[in-house]
Amino acid sequence: MINSMVSAMLLMLSSLPAYATALIAIGCAAIGVAATFFIYREYLKKKFEGAKEEAKRIVEEGRAEAKSLRKEALIEAREEKQKIREELDKETKERRAELNRMESRLQSRDEQLNKKEAVLDSKQQDIEAAKNTLAQKESQLQKAEEDLKDRAADIEKELERVAGLTREEAKEALRNELIEEVKKETAQEARNIEANAKEEAEKKAKEIIALAVQRCAADHSSDLAVSVVALPNEEMKGRIIGRVGRNIRALENATGVDVIIDDTPDVVTLSAFEPIRREIAKVSLERLIADGRIHPARIEEVVDKVRVDINNQIKEAGENAVFDVGVYLHPELVKILGRLKYRTSYGQNVLQHSLEVAYLSGVMASELGVDVKLAKKAGLLHDIGKAIDHEVEGTHVSIGVELCKKYKENPQIIHAIQAHHGDVEAKTVLAVIVQAADAISSARPGARRDSLESYVKRLENIEAIANSFEGVKESFAIQAGREIRVMVKPEEVDDNKTFFIAKGIAKKLESELEYPGQIKVSVIREIRSVEYAK
Repeated sequence: MINSMVSAMLLMLSSLPAYATALIAIGCAAIGVAATFFIYREYLKKKFEGAKEEAKRIVEEGRAEAKSLRKEALIEAREEKQKIREELDKETKERRAELNRMESRLQSRDEQLNKKEAVLDSKQQDIEAAKNTLAQKESQLQKAEEDLKDRAADIEKELERVAGLTREEAKEALRNELIEEVKKETAQEARNIEANAKEEAEKKAKEIIALAVQRCAADHSSDLAVSVVALPNEEMKGRIIGRVGRNIRALENATGVDVIIDDTPDVVTLSAFEPIRREIAKVSLERLIADGRIHPARIEEVVDKVRVDINNQIKEAGENAVFDVGVYLHPELVKILGRLKYRTSYGQNVLQHSLEVAYLSGVMASELGVDVKLAKKAGLLHDIGKAIDHEVEGTHVSIGVELCKKYKENPQIIHAIQAHHGDVEAKTVLAVIVQAADAISSARPGARRDSLESYVKRLENIEAIANSFEGVKESFAIQAGREIRVMVKPEEVDDNKTFFIAKGIAKKLESELEYPGQIKVSVIREIRSVEYAK
């Protein structure tokens, strides 16, 4: 309808003048706007009414839901309240039951305490009665003690009168008798203990030493301070002497030894305390004799060559010794060790002695559970100071210690070197092993050569020490000083005192003398009664 109206209006407008048409258009526009306004207002009104109804519906639904939630919350609250009430009732019942139980226990304890109190009261009464009884008995005992004292005093007076001794004199006599008896028992017990200990110790020591000696059999050779060179004929002596003795002087100057040509046929003697120089001179002279050309220039040439050869032999000897023992040494120590090949002590070759001590130390160390390689090295180095004791001041022990410190050897080895002659006390098993091995090697028959003077002097010192003890009649050192037999005066020394005399002599020998191995001390007390029947 609106479209028809619009079409009619458009036809009317097309027949009207322009200003009328404009006015009509304006009026139509206003009417359209107004109509549109009224139409939109109606639309909005209907829309608002619908929204209002929707809001009202939502509010009603919210109220209904809130009412339902409130009802549910009230129900849950009532249920929770009921649950809490039931739990409180249950806890209350449990606490009441616990209180009842505690009350019953307290009541039971109270009854027990009452019973104990009654028992204690009864015991207290018994104790009081016992105290009274003890007091009565104590008074009776005091009275009896006084009576006994009086009787003891009377008996003591009677004994003094009968024995003829005062109480103090009798006490002194009894004390002396007890002391003598205790001394006898102590000596007997000490003798038994020492005998058992010695028996066990000697048995074990003999086993170890015997095993060590059996497993080490080294050759011994006694070297003198002179060397002898054999000559092919007497004519060679003149060639060795040379014109106006120039060849001998050249040899002595080059080697540092004394060349002795005496009436002994076909030999030349070389004398020098330093064995390496003596060996150089001996080998040089032997080569000169074999070569036949003997004059000062040739002598110096041969001596220089031999010196180089001997130094090489020294190095090789040290290396062989280290290899044989199975240890490692600093190269400089190896060179110094090799010099011991030409060093002797009491006629015993020191390198051979050192090797034997190393072997013995290793065997004993294995038996005693000590480091075998460490023991072998200590035994090999114990006399290394003797290699250069002609060049350096000091004892061979102090020189050996300084050498080993210089080349960073093990402190245990250094201590063993210090202690092997007793210069310091042996504080380790290793040091004791080296001491024993050194003594065994030195004490072998033929190992060392001893002069008659020192031998006799040692025997005299042993006998003098034994004779210095009170009660000793005479003493005899036998078996090359390895045993001393002491005769005591039987009227002054009893059997028990012989034990103390033997022990005292042994201790004094240990402290005052130096000797290889051990010295057996035998104290003999003898009483003889002789009568003749006629």
